[in-house]
This record gives sequence, structure tokens and C-alpha cells, in this order.
Amino acid sequence: MHASALPALLARIRLPDMALVRQRLENETLGGVPRAMAEEAVRISLEQRVRPGQSVAIAVGSRGIDRLAQVTRSLCDLFRGLGTRPFIVSAMGSHGGATPEGQTRVLADLGITEQAMGAPLRIGLGTVHLGTISPGMPVLVDALAAEADHLVVVNRIKPHTKFKAPVESGLMKMLAVGLGNDEGARLLHGLAPAHGMFALIDAAARVILERGNLLCGVGLVENGLGRLHTLRLLPPGEIPEQEPRLLTLAKRLAPKLPFDELDVLVVDEIGKDISGTGMDTNVTGRNRDILGDFTTTPRIKRIFVRDLSPGTAGNALGIGFADVTTDRVARAMDSGKTVINALTGLSPEKAALPLHLPTDRLALAATIHTLGEISSEKLRMVRIRNTKHLERLLVSPALLDDPPADLEILRSPLPMDFIGDDLAPFPKPNG
Repeated sequence: MHASALPALLARIRLPDMALVRQRLENETLGGVPRAMAEEAVRISLEQRVRPGQSVAIAVGSRGIDRLAQVTRSLCDLFRGLGTRPFIVSAMGSHGGATPEGQTRVLADLGITEQAMGAPLRIGLGTVHLGTISPGMPVLVDALAAEADHLVVVNRIKPHTKFKAPVESGLMKMLAVGLGNDEGARLLHGLAPAHGMFALIDAAARVILERGNLLCGVGLVENGLGRLHTLRLLPPGEIPEQEPRLLTLAKRLAPKLPFDELDVLVVDEIGKDISGTGMDTNVTGRNRDILGDFTTTPRIKRIFVRDLSPGTAGNALGIGFADVTTDRVARAMDSGKTVINALTGLSPEKAALPLHLPTDRLALAATIHTLGEISSEKLRMVRIRNTKHLERLLVSPALLDDPPADLEILRSPLPMDFIGDDLAPFPKPNG
């Protein structure tokens, strides 16, 4: 069928009205970062663990963590105050196109520059070999980090999108995967289907904890609104015991969709700054991975992705979870970054470009069309900004017949708002 016939084919699709709602999420927020950092430094007697003149490598990843630049700057200030010489290294595996220039740009997009941090950035891809774990895998660590007198890793602790274990995404994973740069990340991912992701992360991280120069980890947990809730400095001996506890906290606080069954989920943006898989599989309940596909609640029949986030810089990993997208996404997709990330993670399915159409109106109509016969009154549809920000949702009337108790209706259902043939921006908090 010629593309010009699409509007006629989809003209009969009636879009539902949408109500604006707010769900109550955990909103307790950490106070001042410098104060929290100083209190944690006193708690672990940090000043007794370093000497003036020593160098400290602060390893930072590529995730869009709340107040990450402030946390990193506070660390730099703290170590300068102790008379040491802090500098920043990247610990992001293959992200940023697996180049020093690309990873430097990723850090800059997160607000981490030499000027803003008051400390030099030393970004390289070289590694050193610290040991070998049982499947014969070398444990690799960034060479610039390994040369320092001390190493500090900074990461958010949260549920992982590929596996479930006592330790998932956090400090142990950053040590085992991110700090190994592109080579280390590829080696570990390559062995994961045969040996298990958690087993490899746990074994490799313990080698670094025992033989490396790690001074402490900075574990961060966000609340349901994606804001910083907890900050902990963990010496090497505390990480294996304390990180699982912080993961339990993170899972309790994590935002979720308030519905178990959906016909359509409209996602305004996906990106690496939102989730390692572009859109968080713990939110969508949908995953495809060589470690095991799964579908959990919520059960969503169709997912329509409108755009890539500005912060992902063209990395479209996760678009393969969508059923329909736009030509806009296809144009914005940086194939080089996306392919490198997909190959490193053994995840070609996550980079697969789905059906894409010229406008939101056509793409949304096509998404609904693929459900078969269903009236707009019965259509269970939710629109979200992204999988990280779930306090405010647009929902169809069918989902309000028996709404969850923690849902507040901010605006009654109205026809969907378009600018031309594309959806209007997601309503702002004061909108």
C-alpha cells in the first residue's frame, strides 16, 4: 500500500479523550548535598583514610542522576579540603560511542566539566588487569583510575533492567562493568548468557574491592519523583552488605504505573539519561534480552514512542521495545552510538527500529489500529513524559471507572491536544 493511502486507512480511528491525573509517590528528599557529604565523611572517618598530596580519581557514569553534578562537585571540594588532588574519570563502559571525546561530551551534558567541578577530567579507554575470575574473564579497571592513590565511584542504586539479584544497578556494577570501559563491558556482557550477569558482576567487583585502590563508593537512591533521597559513603568492606539494603530501599521508592493492564502506552521520550534501556523495563513490564525475555505487570499491548530525549544524544537503545514510533525518532537516531551500545550489551533487539510514521496522529492511529476492534470509550491508554517521571499522567476515561485510591484527577477528560498533526507538549505542572 502506498504511503498516501495511510490517512484513509486510519481515518476511522477515533482517539480517546484524556484526563490529567497525579499519583502520590514517595517525595521525601535529601537536604543539602554538601552537608550530607560532610556528615558521611565524618561517619566513615574519611580524613583518616587519605593523606595530603595523594591523588583521588572520582569515577562518574552516564546516567541522568538527580543532582549528580552537585554530588561530584561536593566530592571534589571535600577531597581538596583534605589536601588531596581529586580528578574525574568516566566509568560508563561503551557509552558515548566508546570514545574519550564522546564520553567527555556525555559528562558535559550532565553538568560535569573541569570548570564546573574545579578539578581536571582525565578520560581514556585504557585498562589494567587486576585479576581473573572463574570463567577465565580478566577483571579490567580504567588505567587512569588505577594509577591514582585512591578511587571513588559514584552511582545511583536502582533495579536493573536485565536481571534480578541481591545487587543490580549500582556500585558493584559500576566497578565490574562501567570502570572496565568498552573492553571490560564487552567481555562481561559476552560471558553473561553462559554464566549469569549477577555472578560475573559479584565476582569481578569483589576482586576490585580486594585488590584495587577503592577508597569508597558513593551510593545514591532517588525517590518516586526522581529526586535524591539518600546519599551514603561506603568503604569497600561495607559495599557487599550495604548495597543490597539500599537496593531494597530503591525498589520501595521507585515509581510505577498505577494500572495492571493497558492497551496503549504513549511514551513522549526515551533515552540513556532516563534508563539504561531507554525506557525502564521495570515500569513497562516488557523486556527482550538474551538473558531472558519477560512480560510482567503492567501488561501493555502496544507501546508508542514519540521521540528521543535531548540528553541521549541520538542513542536510541530501547526503541526496540516500542511497537510504533515516528519518523522523527528514525531521523534523530545516531546509528553509530546505538549499534555500539547494542552490540556491547548483546542486545540487537533493543536497537531494532519499529514501524515508524510521519506524524504523531498517524502513528497513534496506527498503534490503536493494531489492537483490532475496540471503541475509544473502552480503550485503556496512558501517556507519560518518560519512564522516570510518573507523577503526572494523561489517562483515558476507561481507566477512571475504578481508579486507584492514590490517584488524583487534576483535569477532566478533554480531546487530545495537537499542534498540527503532532501531540502538544506534555502538560507542565502549572499547566
